[in-house]
Amino acid sequence: MGVTLRKKPIKGGLQQSLYLDFYPAVKNPVTGEYSRREFLGIYILTKPLNEFEKELNKEKIAKAEAVRGLREMQIINEKFDFIDKSLPKQNFLAYFKEVANKRSDNNWEVSYLHFLNFTKGVCTFGDVTPELSNRFREYLLTANQIKSKKNPTKLAVNSALSYYGKFRALLKQAYKEKKLTSNVNDFIEGIKEEETSRDFLTIEEVFKLNETPCESDVIKKASLFSCLTGLRFSDIEKLTWSEIQKDVAGDAVIRFRQKKTKGFETMPLNEETFELIGSTGESSEKVFKTLKYKDTQAPLKKWLKDAGINRNITFHCFRHTYATLQLEADTDIYTIQKMLGHKKIETTQIYTHLLDKKKKATTNKISITRK
Repeated sequence: MGVTLRKKPIKGGLQQSLYLDFYPAVKNPVTGEYSRREFLGIYILTKPLNEFEKELNKEKIAKAEAVRGLREMQIINEKFDFIDKSLPKQNFLAYFKEVANKRSDNNWEVSYLHFLNFTKGVCTFGDVTPELSNRFREYLLTANQIKSKKNPTKLAVNSALSYYGKFRALLKQAYKEKKLTSNVNDFIEGIKEEETSRDFLTIEEVFKLNETPCESDVIKKASLFSCLTGLRFSDIEKLTWSEIQKDVAGDAVIRFRQKKTKGFETMPLNEETFELIGSTGESSEKVFKTLKYKDTQAPLKKWLKDAGINRNITFHCFRHTYATLQLEADTDIYTIQKMLGHKKIETTQIYTHLLDKKKKATTNKISITRK
């Protein structure tokens, strides 16, 4: 086992390229191929003409010798990482696209499209620096939505946060896979989440929805199911009968992995919720077979209007409804945190602010003065 510093004449013969000769060969972790050579990018003069050129040659050889010693120690410690000189020139956009295609979260695709626009279609791994990453952050904070070319709509701060989060996750993965030589995330600034208004239904409004016909039976069932469980649309859409099980006491529960956080959760089901979804099907079959997000908007809007609810209620508001109704029923905040699958209690505490606003709104409803 050894590492030898060698010289190779280059075109014209005026210079020599310094390289390391490994015996036995070492494996390149990127290509998987074995090689005995690592060219250092250090060149010396074949025939130095004066003292200055001779000293310059000595300095370069000394630096190359230092690298040789380091490589030898890395091999001894079994921690050698072969340097792939082609990496900086490889297509970072192609890598971003490949990773995004493997993720089920649509925000990955949108993040890629924004980065594609930002870089004007050209970006190598060598271009990915803290400075470029920070400029992409500023771009997202001022950019319009991808699908709003006819009627430009500015990207919401929390949407920018989500897309930038995907980009930062990509940087982390690229560094872990040794495609980036430094952890760029250590040198860049994130985007701070903006507190938004989270609307929810009152229990009376939930009653009205339950009593009001909806042109889509699957949307009605899925919406009420979210009100009763707090599950996100993404988790309801992918829910299969195999995830609805019995616990040790014989009671129905959902055991599933959250699509957003990847956390594994167990959600008890009461009898009313179980009755809502009806009879069981094949284990691999989806509980809400025909549920598709793109088909929810119009039927949901009409159903809410028919029920006399004229606020801008989205499907995600049913999750907020579950949380706020649980708080109103005096369920403690830590239990609600577990039921919602929140990693941080601060995320759950946002719902207490909603109730505080509601309490303030009731202060003028009772008066002792005749009006």
